[in-house]
Amino acid sequence: MYDRTFLYKLVQAKMPFGQYKGWKISSLPIHYLEWFHREGFPSGTLGQQLATMYEIKTNGLDHILDPIKKEMNRHSNNF
Repeated sequence: MYDRTFLYKLVQAKMPFGQYKGWKISSLPIHYLEWFHREGFPSGTLGQQLATMYEIKTNGLDHILDPIKKEMNRHSNNF
C-alpha cells in the first residue's frame, strides 16, 4: 500500500544509531548510504527510509525533497 506521508516522514527521520546518530536521514552523506547498500539495509521503516534516500541521492534527485523541507520549516516556525 502506498503511504502518502512517506517522504514527509523521511525528511523528519533521524538516524537512531552509528556514527551519524541524530542526523536527519536526508542529510546523511552518500558514502554512508552506499555502505548500507553494500552491506544491507536494516529491516523495517528505517531500512526503507535509508534505501529510498540512497536512491534519491545516487540519482541526483535531492531537489525533490526541497518543497517538503520548506513546507516543514514554514510550519515549525509557526510554533
